[in-house]
Amino acid sequence: MILVTGGAGFIGSNFVLDWISTGLGPVVNVDKLTYAGNRENLAAADGNPDHVFVQADICDQDRMSALMAEYRPSRILHFAAESHVDRSISGPGEFIRTNIDGTFSLLQAALGYWRGLEGKAQDDFRFLHVSTDEVYGSLGPDDPAFSETTPYAPNSPYSASKAASDHLVRAYHHTYGLPTLTTNCSNNYGPFQFPEKLIPLMILNALDGKALPVYGDGQNVRDWLYVGDHCSGIRRVLEAGRVGETYNIGGKNELKNLDVVHTICRLLDEMRPRASGSYAGQIEFVRDRPGHDRRYAIDPRKIESELGWTPAETFETGFRKTVAWFLENPAWVEHVRSGEYRKWIDHNYGSRG
Repeated sequence: MILVTGGAGFIGSNFVLDWISTGLGPVVNVDKLTYAGNRENLAAADGNPDHVFVQADICDQDRMSALMAEYRPSRILHFAAESHVDRSISGPGEFIRTNIDGTFSLLQAALGYWRGLEGKAQDDFRFLHVSTDEVYGSLGPDDPAFSETTPYAPNSPYSASKAASDHLVRAYHHTYGLPTLTTNCSNNYGPFQFPEKLIPLMILNALDGKALPVYGDGQNVRDWLYVGDHCSGIRRVLEAGRVGETYNIGGKNELKNLDVVHTICRLLDEMRPRASGSYAGQIEFVRDRPGHDRRYAIDPRKIESELGWTPAETFETGFRKTVAWFLENPAWVEHVRSGEYRKWIDHNYGSRG
């Protein structure tokens, strides 16, 4: 039995579905179901006895403790987080509450639960915290990629809140002995991604005939990681990672944002062509995000050399799969693009023209 937080979100739901489909055991899936948590992501697990869904808030420490006592998990995987940088700029309070206070509450509950275990159950227990490369700050064009020893330098309320949560996890291992693992990943993409993020936003705006808003000059660089590869990396760390260690999980796909958008347009021109010409004609440059980090890059040599993990998807194969998924799932798209989502897009991009 494992307990997953945030398992109705983008990365969490992909992890839960992968875990169940490979027969690795039962999952207790805890999610508050905020705007980014979607039960429809888990439709493939409906009726599966290995999947137990619980709607709950990780900030409720008593509830977390009760769930651990009831289900007796051997692993806790902590995905639950507010993760949308633009939202953290306009409303940082929820990021502080969920990412810092929520992680603290979960760690307190896990520590009490772990201390009550005995023998092999206590020895085998793991608390795996899923984090981001954004905690490391911004790189120059010729700087070496982020390693696990890169000093933290977060530049947004989101990345600062995740950095704080990483430090809490580290402290609970070094102070109390809680057997923790931390993973810091590069930019994820793939099925079920909430359409505020760059790749689904561009796909869906293109199909709707809307502008494709690119921040600044479009030269910001990110390392792109297909979500299925991220899930396999997490499973490998959970299986064989050294207690107390951090592992960076990257896709080895450094791309400028503008090149990502042009790639999406090229794939859509091929897979859903239109008579009026290329989707690239919809690209528009908009005022940049405040404090927009210029470049992220992950050095994954530690997870490769210690644990033998490498990403399976290339830039081309992963992007093609992602565009195809959004084309093949229009009902999911329409359901997730609620009135709140539309208002947020208007708020965030409407003033950037």
